[in-house]
Amino acid sequence: MYQPLADEIRPSSLEDVVGQRHILGPNGMLRRIVESGQIPNMIFYGPSGTGKTTVARIIAQSTNRSLRKLNATTAGIADIKRIIDELDTFLTPGGVLLYLDEIQYFNKKQQQSLLEFIEDGRITLIASTTENPYFTVFNAILSRSTVFEFKPITAGDVKQAVLRAFNIMNERRVRPLAIEDGVAERISSACGGDVRKAINAVELLFSASGDRDSISLEDAAAITQRSAMRYDRDGDEHFDALSALMKSMRGSDPDAALHYLARLLEAGDLIGACRRILCSASEDIGLAYPMAVPIVKACVDSAMQLGLPEARLPLAEAVVLLATWPKSNTAYMGIAAAQADIRAGKSGPPPREMQNVHADGTGFEREQGYKYPHDYSNHWVKQQYLPDVLKNTKYYEFGDNKTEQAARRYWEEIKK
Repeated sequence: MYQPLADEIRPSSLEDVVGQRHILGPNGMLRRIVESGQIPNMIFYGPSGTGKTTVARIIAQSTNRSLRKLNATTAGIADIKRIIDELDTFLTPGGVLLYLDEIQYFNKKQQQSLLEFIEDGRITLIASTTENPYFTVFNAILSRSTVFEFKPITAGDVKQAVLRAFNIMNERRVRPLAIEDGVAERISSACGGDVRKAINAVELLFSASGDRDSISLEDAAAITQRSAMRYDRDGDEHFDALSALMKSMRGSDPDAALHYLARLLEAGDLIGACRRILCSASEDIGLAYPMAVPIVKACVDSAMQLGLPEARLPLAEAVVLLATWPKSNTAYMGIAAAQADIRAGKSGPPPREMQNVHADGTGFEREQGYKYPHDYSNHWVKQQYLPDVLKNTKYYEFGDNKTEQAARRYWEEIKK
């Protein structure tokens, strides 16, 4: 039966695992736990191809527990019950180490069915997930587990695995293939930190070699042209890219903003990018340059009418403008403070002067008495607008940018 090369050459010891030095290095916490022999319940969190399954297998081999594996995308309660039925039998004399892949696909009931057994130690759970466990794993499981984050592998570490894969594939051939300069580096950098993807690329290059005597850089580029893209519209990559785009614009870094915009557009997420760009115009530029809103809206409208790939042009203009314009979040902070008061119950009826004029003469103790500002000098007159309970509350503070400071000086002169 065919066995993928990535599975065939999977490391059998922690020393052979590439990357993850922060947890598997000589002083890494996970390595020290494994070497102690006292294996707790653990959740491995990180992108695919970063060694989660490999490390779980190595841990299982180092214990006297019977290994059972489930994938939450296909397993159900019946599969869990079969494992539970094996407990305390000759099939599992030392207990069970359950490796549960993609735990985020188990619902609450399925996850809770394990609680009793991981609580008393008959089952040691090692679960893996590509999505943030604090959002996708229920608290009862989280509170009984230690979370370890697996990070994308650096290109330098991936290259070690790629070179090893090339050597193994060449050893199987009567006439080994020559590898052009730069091929290993191209595959290593284009896989997006996914070792499995890189090794699969090596295997495909050998399969497609035919009667050729070498693997060219052109072939490597063709097979990896979109490999580096990590993106899941419903997963962490989606929200991380959107968050990074907005934070780069807010942080006035046009280069980073263009990078994350390019990521989103390459993944076809035009709507997500447009929403964040529109939001940033009001949240981060705000009153420092109020015309940002209509200008950015025009760019977004153009992008939506053009569609991809041309949509990248007005959106690139928008993100560069947002990244390089002066910033103010005073409006954002003001509405946030006002909403906080409302949610805390700080409210009340508007002052009589602010109420609907049609209420006059219908039993109120006095006429409205509203002063029409346009009847006064400079179109302003002092009167109370907030409810009595919030009288003199300040929500808005002028920002330190030129536009808001000009407005501050204008109103200070009038209101003094």
